[in-house]
Amino acid sequence: MTSILVVCTGNICRSPMAEGFLRDALLRRFGDRAPTVTSAGTMGWSGSPASPESVIAAGERGSDIEGHIARELTRAMIERADLIVSMAGEHRDAVGVELPEAAARTFTLKELVRALEALPPAPAGADIGGLHERVAAAQGVRAQGGGSNPHDEDISDPLGLPLDTYRAIAWELDEWNGRLMLGLFGAEPGTSGAHAQEAG
Repeated sequence: MTSILVVCTGNICRSPMAEGFLRDALLRRFGDRAPTVTSAGTMGWSGSPASPESVIAAGERGSDIEGHIARELTRAMIERADLIVSMAGEHRDAVGVELPEAAARTFTLKELVRALEALPPAPAGADIGGLHERVAAAQGVRAQGGGSNPHDEDISDPLGLPLDTYRAIAWELDEWNGRLMLGLFGAEPGTSGAHAQEAG
């Protein structure tokens, strides 16, 4: 089973929302063949629920994360994941320190999307079997210096900020997730692709 791991710090704000949006999109696209999506935190508040503001903000965008339980990132989680998507550069780097061989399949969300958008578009209706090839190609772009924008790499941490900040982060995550789906799997058959590929 193909698996995707989303990583942030506490695993109660950004990564639960990102996990929910990505899981929902994959289930809509692939049904019971969809890759599994989980999340964890580099300083995970193990056993904690998602923050109330994250639950509200994600729910307003159609994703139910009320049952989320935070987990702390482990080496075993990293080993199992086919793709690791982090919310910020510090999380990507922490994965690489824990398991250096995982660095080639670990990206910030924005870095991965930009690298994918630098490639020829994935064919419309691409299957999940192409995930590894697209991730490897994105790593090739990154190795050549593409895909990065040090001035806009991270998804900001909304912890402790007002609900409207969570809503803004949820919107940002949802938008980047749409571009990620398009970059990995192409447009859905019969559509023009809601999120046009762009350099970002």
